[in-house]
Amino acid sequence: MGNACAGRVALVTGASRGIGKAIALRLAAEGAAVAICSRPRAGMADLGTLDGAADDLRSVGAAVLAVPFDLADPAVDRGTLVDRVEAELGPVDILVNNAAGGGFRSLMDWSDAAVEHVLQLNFWAPWHLVRRVVPGMRERGSGWVLNLSSATAIPPQGPPFPDTAPATMGTIYGGTKAFLDRWTASLAAEVAPDGVVANTLAPQAAAATELLVAHSDLPAHLYEPLETMAEAALALCTADPTVLTGRIASSLELLVELDRATLDLRGREELPEWAPALLGGRIERMAAHAAGRADGAVPSNVAALLDRRPR
Repeated sequence: MGNACAGRVALVTGASRGIGKAIALRLAAEGAAVAICSRPRAGMADLGTLDGAADDLRSVGAAVLAVPFDLADPAVDRGTLVDRVEAELGPVDILVNNAAGGGFRSLMDWSDAAVEHVLQLNFWAPWHLVRRVVPGMRERGSGWVLNLSSATAIPPQGPPFPDTAPATMGTIYGGTKAFLDRWTASLAAEVAPDGVVANTLAPQAAAATELLVAHSDLPAHLYEPLETMAEAALALCTADPTVLTGRIASSLELLVELDRATLDLRGREELPEWAPALLGGRIERMAAHAAGRADGAVPSNVAALLDRRPR
């Protein structure tokens, strides 16, 4: 394990499982004290819980604070989450906004209430948390904001348009993530003189979260392991503010650009089959699928990932 985050405090939202938990564990393995949160009554506990995630973070020796918190509730002051973190762990140096909602529905299937729920999670929650932590970061002259985005933010190209769910039914989820990308870029421009970094990061196509692997019918070659997302996130959460900020990044492309090896979530061993030199073909196949073109055989390491599906 390394010390890239030694002495820093990180807050990661939506971290009971999946991408959020993976990023939190990677930051903890690099020495950060980590606060995590998730819904007080999160479903599918068999796929991961807040308490279980906290135990995993503590296993690498990290100071951990686990806070049940409903970021989708507009009646709750989201700043109180930061208040508690700072009271128990110290000022937030790294904010990772991972909690999100959405899904794919046709335009006419969205109710106003459902849209509002997505907006609360995908816009208002990160917006409020950023506004709460950034003033302190600017005063201290350093800080890192990472907002988790999605490839669905990229508009489909056509006609003819790809016959995929993100292309045909990505109005709300993709729209909110496109908004997230745009305001994060301007945030980066605003706070760059103060030494604060702001970026967004999306899976190249789909991350192999517990939920997707168990319940999705996505083609296997569209998945990347949680380790590549966590490694790319670590790069952005420790980035030089004069070099790597204001980026709308995709995980695998960023790792190739930085020529950065992917380590396991505890920072101990490299994942050789996800080395930067081997990612070009995977990126091309994911792009081909997004464009509606035919795909091919499943790489053996991705197939192995899916062999871990809950039975």
